Amino acid sequence: MSHRPFPGRRSVLRGSLAASAALTLPAGLGAAPAFARSGRPRAEWGVQTGDVTADSGLVWVRSDRPARMVVETSATESFRNPRRWHGPLLGAGTDFTGTTRLHGLPSGEQIHYRVLLADPDDPRRTGEPVTGTFRTASRRRRDGVRFLWSGDLAGQGWGINPDLGGYRIYDAMARLDPDFFLCSGDTVYADGPIAATQALPDGTTWRNITTEEKAKVAETLAEYRGNFRYNLLDANLRRFNAQVPSIVQWDDHEVRNNWYPGEVIATTDTRYTEKSVDVLAARARRAFGEYFPVSTLRPGAREGRVHRVLRQGPLLDVFVLDMRTYRNANSPDDQTTDPQGILGREQLEWLKRELARSRAVWKVLAADMPLGLVVPDSMENKPNFEAVAQGDPGAPLGRELQIAELLRFIKHRRITGTLWLTADVHHTSAQHYQPSRAAFTDFEPFWEFVSGPLNAGAFPATALDATFGPERVFVKAPAASNVSPAGGYQFFGEVDIDGGSGELTVRLREQDGTVLFTRTLQPGRVGQ
Repeated sequence: MSHRPFPGRRSVLRGSLAASAALTLPAGLGAAPAFARSGRPRAEWGVQTGDVTADSGLVWVRSDRPARMVVETSATESFRNPRRWHGPLLGAGTDFTGTTRLHGLPSGEQIHYRVLLADPDDPRRTGEPVTGTFRTASRRRRDGVRFLWSGDLAGQGWGINPDLGGYRIYDAMARLDPDFFLCSGDTVYADGPIAATQALPDGTTWRNITTEEKAKVAETLAEYRGNFRYNLLDANLRRFNAQVPSIVQWDDHEVRNNWYPGEVIATTDTRYTEKSVDVLAARARRAFGEYFPVSTLRPGAREGRVHRVLRQGPLLDVFVLDMRTYRNANSPDDQTTDPQGILGREQLEWLKRELARSRAVWKVLAADMPLGLVVPDSMENKPNFEAVAQGDPGAPLGRELQIAELLRFIKHRRITGTLWLTADVHHTSAQHYQPSRAAFTDFEPFWEFVSGPLNAGAFPATALDATFGPERVFVKAPAASNVSPAGGYQFFGEVDIDGGSGELTVRLREQDGTVLFTRTLQPGRVGQ
């Protein structure tokens, strides 16, 4: 294979235009695509790529019927002399979804791909190809890295509003032409039904596209799958998926609000007939792995877990955390010993090992929950807490003990360039953590940046817990709770690492891409 030179960092990808032109509204919500060939498999839900590295990546698709997945890649949009990859047979067992792993790719190159769905009984009968493009991570430091992050999609009943053009934030993100998008959890709201309309404070009406699976809380595997399909009804998201690879993690709303392992749903919550959260989580995890290209969850993957590290060349490693699967029960969180914590011992030891062996200039810790922001467990009529902090400004207690252990490890192992990125709290902010302000002092200073929601209710800023000495340097949040996307307060963040200096610049942006806050960090430091 021959490959064209690495494209300009600020260029708009021509391939994204071809990809978006190939994606139309699924036939269930409108006319069937004009390209459809009678009786042949169709990929109406678009394509995605995920967990892309310097030489590999996953391509995802969903068929409308049993089909064999075939992927062709090329250095050019003409697909001259393409390389062919034979993928899985798509069937009802995976809700007709599938991923194909591409390997041996050239680093730092634009890869064009197209997905063909073939009749399993007659490989010559194929549907119209669906195209996409992505960049592999560069092994050349000079190329730099730019990525975006956010979370929280279709929350609080605010779904795809055709009057507003759907999830418009994805078009603003696509215009920045990032190397990848880090989705920081709450990728769906399986516990949040979406009605046809909601009343807005100004007397107008919010309208939603609706589906049968979104009419109630998800309990069955089919209902969880329907939640992931719902977001793919949005053309903006499908265009974005065809242009920008993703790194995806989960949090609570993929299953149920504020869930933890072993939880039993109260009998008073009549929305659920299945009361075991472990049963619900298993179904949700299966659907999550079917609808996102996640290297450690795809069929046949040995690990079967969400936490993983994605190496993005000499400048960046992304450590994807799972603060949901291994946590202890939500509680007042004031215990003086807590071996399980929010990560679980096995994941914590994995993270310490991977951080210690990382040689990247920057180590992004992708956390699905914030560290120093107090997040109450609103599902309980008692002072329980959801995240790490519990509002006690003194020495570490509860889940803070595990974070203190990690921060101490980073300091004493002299691990440089750590940065925490998160979402979850439905506003955007920047917190600087400093030992001189803290009750626990055995760590080096660090930054935590919060972004989101992508399309959900926005909420006021939460209180800070002083244990690790956070100072809120910037925040934008509404004064009222559950402000609809029509009222603004939808956010995403950008990280831009310069290939020459190694400087890392964080920009917090509004829905239309407007920059609200900028901070540049210097490389090679244990603390900032």
